[in-house]
Amino acid sequence: MQQIHDLLPFLIPLVIVELALLIYTLVDIFKHDHYKHGTRAMWLIITIVGMNFVGPILYFLLGREEN
Repeated sequence: MQQIHDLLPFLIPLVIVELALLIYTLVDIFKHDHYKHGTRAMWLIITIVGMNFVGPILYFLLGREEN
């Protein structure tokens, strides 16, 4: 129990940043109709399943089409 308590100052900001990135990515996916690679459904699955930074980062690197 003490170990978890010691890690909380590091974990809380990490969880906040992760959730903010996830929400921003989901909003961006629903706003756009066209993607460089794949479909909306594919990017939703990748983003939600790969929630630990990997899914959203992959979307912004590979899926998001520049305006």
